[in-house]
Amino acid sequence: MSVRRVVPIAMRLSWLVLIALAIGEFVTDLPGPGWATTLLPALVVLALMVATMSLQARAAAPRGEPGPPVEVAPPVTGRWKALNSPADKVPSHGTHAYGQTYAIDIVAEPETAEGEAPGRPGAGRATRPAAGPATRPAFRLFWPVVRRNRAFPAFSAPLLAVADATVVVASDGQRDHLSRNSLPALAYLMLAEAPVRSIVGAHRIIGNHVILDLGGGTYAVYAHLRRGSLRVRAGDRVRAGQGIGHVGNSGNTTEPHLHFHLMDGPDLDAARGVPFTWRGVGVPANGETFTVVEPVERGGQPAEEQAEGQAGRPVEKQAGRPVEGRAAGS
Repeated sequence: MSVRRVVPIAMRLSWLVLIALAIGEFVTDLPGPGWATTLLPALVVLALMVATMSLQARAAAPRGEPGPPVEVAPPVTGRWKALNSPADKVPSHGTHAYGQTYAIDIVAEPETAEGEAPGRPGAGRATRPAAGPATRPAFRLFWPVVRRNRAFPAFSAPLLAVADATVVVASDGQRDHLSRNSLPALAYLMLAEAPVRSIVGAHRIIGNHVILDLGGGTYAVYAHLRRGSLRVRAGDRVRAGQGIGHVGNSGNTTEPHLHFHLMDGPDLDAARGVPFTWRGVGVPANGETFTVVEPVERGGQPAEEQAEGQAGRPVEKQAGRPVEGRAAGS
């Protein structure tokens, strides 16, 4: 068994031992002084946890210089904003674990044209009238503590295959929880919920997800999908642009969004990250918005009409602007 497989197992066992010690201190009368029966072992386990987390990050870190980015199609249509982007820092999510060195989070930012109703991401034309919230709720300090998922325009937005591929993992049985985009809810996520998810394993961190084998040793990960939304199963062949599921709010998240990354193997505990670039979009930086128009054959807007419709409008560039709210995901 490789080091990259052993390290996450050791980390989870460390968590379990620490929890068992804490429970034992309260429900049983262990012989000997408390510092010897609980405190000292807890400190040893904490040290082991820190060591294993460090080893896990090192084991998943890229070896040598990164190769050229793999170009794939965007996984969404409509108007979106990038968060936690590898265009700004690597590893983009603060860790190499789970093959997410070059991962990106994106949240929907529907655009409202003058005199038109807001469009929903993936609804065809970027400003086609559709049901759903017009704007993404901002992060709040205290109230409302949580929001329902339907308050976020990304929730239930369609996801598309980024290339011709084979589905190797398809899982959508986890629930979509309420948002964590307030200070109390975020504290709960970071201090209570996230550690528990780490103990259980990577599948609880990324929630409902799909992993596609793109060929050539490259795999695409879509994380935090909506429960019951998958249209594919393991072993299916998909074509670029084919609908595979919908954005949700499952796993280690603060709000409905898509977490996307490429990696060099199908095993989240053993894979290393692979750089990517989206065709026609590149790698949007933190806070930068981008729009993907649906292909004509799927009911979208022809490129020449898109260009005419944008004539005279300022080019949208928001790189470097403060990120509005947060989207946590692994």
